[in-house]
Amino acid sequence: MKNLLYTTFGLAFFLFVVSCVDNNEFGTPETACNDDVQTNITFAELDSLAGEETLQIKEDLILEGYVISSDEAGNFYNVLYLQDVASNPKAGLQIKIELSNSHLFYPEGSKVKVKLQDLYVKQKEENLELGCAFSSFGNISIGRLPSQKVMEHILLSCDNDEATPLITSISALDTLSANTSVRIENLEFQDEALGQPFAEPEEETERTLQDCEENQVMLINSGYADFQAELIPEGNGAITGILVKEGTTPKLMIRTLDDIDFTNERCPEIITEFTSNEIFISELADPDNNAGARFVELYNASTKPLDLNLWTLHRYTNDNMEVSSSIDLSGLVIGAQSTLVISPNSQEFEMVYGFPPDLAVSTNSPADSNGDDNLELVDPFGTVIDVFGVIGEDGSNTNHEFEDGRAFRNMDVMKGNPVFTFSEWTIFNDTGDAGTIKLPQNAPQDFTPTNRN
Repeated sequence: MKNLLYTTFGLAFFLFVVSCVDNNEFGTPETACNDDVQTNITFAELDSLAGEETLQIKEDLILEGYVISSDEAGNFYNVLYLQDVASNPKAGLQIKIELSNSHLFYPEGSKVKVKLQDLYVKQKEENLELGCAFSSFGNISIGRLPSQKVMEHILLSCDNDEATPLITSISALDTLSANTSVRIENLEFQDEALGQPFAEPEEETERTLQDCEENQVMLINSGYADFQAELIPEGNGAITGILVKEGTTPKLMIRTLDDIDFTNERCPEIITEFTSNEIFISELADPDNNAGARFVELYNASTKPLDLNLWTLHRYTNDNMEVSSSIDLSGLVIGAQSTLVISPNSQEFEMVYGFPPDLAVSTNSPADSNGDDNLELVDPFGTVIDVFGVIGEDGSNTNHEFEDGRAFRNMDVMKGNPVFTFSEWTIFNDTGDAGTIKLPQNAPQDFTPTNRN
């Protein structure tokens, strides 16, 4: 009876001690390193074996790699990411495992040897996956390697050559292999993310990162990570993380908040909205022989390229006082002392003039006028920069009719004019007012899209 009491008390004391100690604070377990096995396959060779179908590896193959993930903060769960070499990696893969606190056994940066025999491999889009196999509705997929098998297949190397991230940029991520460690400088979180937590509780959450040129990449955060509730940091700096790809879309994952080093000032605001009267309408075309060859040409008289973000071109059909149709010019840049040609029928335009327009739009747009409409070029702030015609007046039989013809801005004009001034134009038509040239024009010979002459 006495022995039973001691046994019961001892068991109770042991359970009490275990229940009060966080598993992460036991320290790193003694894990013997092993360099007895020799590597006999590379990442590239393994990749050539893998396909879209899950394949069992039956040969005695040994793969060498470097651990770049860590489940210490909970942002990774039951998976190891390995890259092929310690620095400047060319390939990476995922090993699915059923092992919690794997960072204690396979520290981030350490070198490992993987016994591939009896494991399963699959190429899923751009991701190379290893693990066991499981069947779901008749389909064989990669599953987690049971914990008792992990140590048999993944051996910690005695080599202390630790993995380092590849220094790169957002714009280069498309060209890099998935499941590799990268470091990107000069990053910051998008304004909309500031003040938000890294992740919503128990939900995988993406937050947008961008550089000073506004190239963007998503950061994936687990809703179970220990930094889930931490607020997104302000500032600018470097992020070290694992490059993952969903389909072909590159994304990043960090291991802990130590992977974020934001100590710099945020990027200066990029201002793309501007006004300039050096952009104006330089040619309008309504060919007598081919309505499909109509176009509008804009000209930039400035000595530098100008961004047309939030600029618009309006059309007032006939005598309408309200805008009939518009073209949003956002996303276009008009070169220094260069033209920008807009066509409502790009296929016909290219067939007639021998080259494609700079912008293809729809019919009934400002580029598709039949010669008696009025056009207006407006900057991002709502200011009218240039006008052809008189708003509210049908152009037929007036000095701003270019029906079956052409309206060409005279070469001495170098600025837009918010008031239609007939003397700035040379106008061809079929029935225009005095001062215009009553001579219908035919495409392509009577028109000069892209050439202001």
